Amino acid sequence: MELQMDIPENHRLSSKALVEFFTRIEQLKLEVNSFILLQDGKVTAQFWRPPYRKDHPQLLYSLSKSFTSIAAGIAWDNGFLDLDDKVISFFPEKLPGNISPNLAKMTVHHLLSMNAGHHDNIYAAVAKEQDWVKTFLSLDVEHEPGSYYRYSTHATYMLSAIIEQVTGQNMVDFLMPRLFEPLGIPRPSWETCPLGITAGGMGLSISTEGIAKFGLMLLNKGVYEGKRIVSEQYIRLATTEQSDNRAGAERIDSAQGYGYQFHLCRRGCYRGDGAFGQLCFVVPKEKIVIAATSSFKNMKSLQTLLDLIYEHIFDQLDSNVFYSPEDHFELRNLLSNFPNAVPALNPVPENLPIENTCSYVMNENPRGLKKLSFHLKAEHLELQAFYGDDRDNILPFNFTKAVHAKDVFHKDLSLHLQEVVTFASWQDEMTLQLTLFYIETPYVVTYTIIFHEQTIDLQFNINVALNISEYSVTGNLKDVQV
Repeated sequence: MELQMDIPENHRLSSKALVEFFTRIEQLKLEVNSFILLQDGKVTAQFWRPPYRKDHPQLLYSLSKSFTSIAAGIAWDNGFLDLDDKVISFFPEKLPGNISPNLAKMTVHHLLSMNAGHHDNIYAAVAKEQDWVKTFLSLDVEHEPGSYYRYSTHATYMLSAIIEQVTGQNMVDFLMPRLFEPLGIPRPSWETCPLGITAGGMGLSISTEGIAKFGLMLLNKGVYEGKRIVSEQYIRLATTEQSDNRAGAERIDSAQGYGYQFHLCRRGCYRGDGAFGQLCFVVPKEKIVIAATSSFKNMKSLQTLLDLIYEHIFDQLDSNVFYSPEDHFELRNLLSNFPNAVPALNPVPENLPIENTCSYVMNENPRGLKKLSFHLKAEHLELQAFYGDDRDNILPFNFTKAVHAKDVFHKDLSLHLQEVVTFASWQDEMTLQLTLFYIETPYVVTYTIIFHEQTIDLQFNINVALNISEYSVTGNLKDVQV
């Protein structure tokens, strides 16, 4: 079921306040790609910055953790597990030879509250191995569980592994009739570990509207459109302080305590969030939910966005609220014409360094790109990239408009076939810029290609990345049969 729309003035907020809020987002150049504001269950403002679209899923990164938390709550409600169950009890065949006292004490509660007892970030140690469960259980647990907060993506993964163990279903199958279908969320993709267990702490992709519906269910204490999804008791546990996360915190809204896979925030708010600014923000007192997807280069920008929300939304409730047709029109006009991040399309120069078809053999480079072929016809360009693996593809471009295509590119854990929106523009007679928006993620890739008589210089740049390297490489012209 679609979320219902309303005007903000019916919910204690003026259109003028929202105009100022969204104007500040632009002034500060915050790369927010989509945004939904729900007040009292109604959408009072929303936008998708082109080329991002309402109906498209977005990779959530660590916001996935909050969905895993609710999966654990549903499993608890249905008697599949208890919060005080020992972690070692679920995997007797994967235990180390020597079970330390701290490992023996670790429970489901400790995984949920990020105080399983590991001193350092264990991500790299687990992710490099094939069997994540066995590796997690083999690591030293330096602190008594419950005594030391350490944010851990693989603690959440262990929750996923436990849920799959006790239910006999993968996470998506388990959650389809219990969460996703009741919220009207189409079957999502969720990345897995090398052994096929749902990643849990990362890798889920759903739309911004799906995030908003999830937040609305949380706001309503586990109920969505009259259907109980998870118990009110579990929501209360998940959104109250279970761990003290204040030590060493650099951002104020990440130093208010931690629940069950939710960050507690100022003014009684809480949130789930993910890398580059994916956000589900819940405000119980004011009956507000905010869902957003972003391409922030660092999480300081997320704190900036939260600060703007407090200043321009919370602090403006009940302040000078009267309906003004002019303000309402300005808000709607702003949201429907939100400035996009797509590159400018330049006129095509008369003299181009390529005609019809030409190919270049690429020198060694970090992405393993072996050959590039250009097929040019009027305003159309096809770029054939050869890697010798699943990434081999022919990508279409047009010098006058965007083109939608499919390409194999990174998500969180691995490569996936996904939608890409492409743009091509000549910067001058010798320099071609190709821009690719992988709109299921925050990734925007730019190839800058400078043509010489017998070679090309290619620069690969990406706007944000966890483990994707930028690089430069030279290619040598290869004779081809047309």
